Amino acid sequence: MADLHIRIDRGKGGIAGQIASELRESIRGGRLAPGTRLPATRDLATDLQVSRGVVVEAYEQLVAEGFLVSRVGVGTQVTPKNTRQRAAAPPTPQQVRRRTPSTVSYHGHRPTSPDLSHFPRERWLAAVRHVLTTVPSDALDYGDPGGVPELREELAGYLRRVRAADVRPENLVVVGGVAQGLSLALHVLTDQRPLRLAVEDPTSHRQVPLLRRAGAHVVPVPVDEEGLDVRRIGGDAALVTPAHQFPTGVVLSPRRRAALMEWAYAGHRLIIEDDYDAEFRFDRDPVGCLQGLAPDRVILCGSVSKALAPGLRLGWVAAPPDLAEGIRRARGELDLGSPVIEQHALAHFLRTGGYDRHLRRMRREYRRRRDALVGALAAELPAVRVRGIEAGLHVYLELPAEWEEPRTVRAAQELGLSVEPVGPMRESAGPPAVVMGFARLPVHKAEEAVRGLKVRMSGQSLTGEGRRA
Repeated sequence: MADLHIRIDRGKGGIAGQIASELRESIRGGRLAPGTRLPATRDLATDLQVSRGVVVEAYEQLVAEGFLVSRVGVGTQVTPKNTRQRAAAPPTPQQVRRRTPSTVSYHGHRPTSPDLSHFPRERWLAAVRHVLTTVPSDALDYGDPGGVPELREELAGYLRRVRAADVRPENLVVVGGVAQGLSLALHVLTDQRPLRLAVEDPTSHRQVPLLRRAGAHVVPVPVDEEGLDVRRIGGDAALVTPAHQFPTGVVLSPRRRAALMEWAYAGHRLIIEDDYDAEFRFDRDPVGCLQGLAPDRVILCGSVSKALAPGLRLGWVAAPPDLAEGIRRARGELDLGSPVIEQHALAHFLRTGGYDRHLRRMRREYRRRRDALVGALAAELPAVRVRGIEAGLHVYLELPAEWEEPRTVRAAQELGLSVEPVGPMRESAGPPAVVMGFARLPVHKAEEAVRGLKVRMSGQSLTGEGRRA
């Protein structure tokens, strides 16, 4: 194992960037030979007297660049010569200014990203070990493209218990996340006729191209304080996020839920429910899914991306029997199903209560982080209206009319905050707003980050009375 000598200038900030730079130059200069094993992140953090998350971020950056490789059970190593990818060219000064925050970076790739440093590695490893020592060899062969029976059984029980779903194992299809679930469902629905799909406005700008590529003609429908405006809905089917709308964070009101059900039954239409952020509701009990009200009219899509990690690529689709069979058949035609070992591991994690325990722990932690961010915004930026705080991993910030979204986003990202503009998510015009994630923002950093944002936006009007919705 390498004995590292890393110099840190704490006055400059960007500690993770400094660590990554020192390691990168050591590898390029030959001081760290190919195959050299690096210290565990916890050990190096102790040696450098920094948080473990800072070292994790530095290692992850170098893994992404191809300088390091990380394997479970082996640790992190300098990439061997025979597998090393071509290293990226040194960044220009302009790129460094854009990419390196002035303080320690604690943002993820998206405002909706969970804190992956809290992934239950030991419990997940125990689940994988259990699978590898107990499942028969034949279980590792090509299986049912709809998913292994054990996982579908556990998921059905979990969804009935936690999401008030009306689902049976035979109506469940295991998929590689909500994105694939949506693609497969639309693939089946558009197989025989064109589909006009009502979609919330605003909505994720990443999702719309996926929907169109799957064959849907997207019809935007405005979202207000009660969620999707059902009075203005049009189309053959609707895609909704009733538990926690993205990006506004609005929960579909009981009145709108009833109206949406009436719309579906009156025209024999279908609803595709993206059960987005349903597990993380902080101030009241979770709202049951729409699928539990109308299992013959609703296709329910969910995943473990927010609860565990997006990289697991494990999700599910619950659909009426005929549609579920069509989705299962389409999955088999496209890629033969999800990885078997991971499915069995998730089934074990659910069965033994590990999933529930992890969710309870993270719900408490995310609530602390949300409260810290919302409190800091109220104290430092009272002109900013904070919405959508009841659930999820992000808040929706309505900006003063004179604030520009791009400038606000740049200023926030320079501070390491996870922020995206809402403008590109809209079909129709709306007031300036941004989405800000808090899952990776430590409680003790919230006030400092928001105060920094206030300073950077000091040229704009900061007067006004704060509102919280």
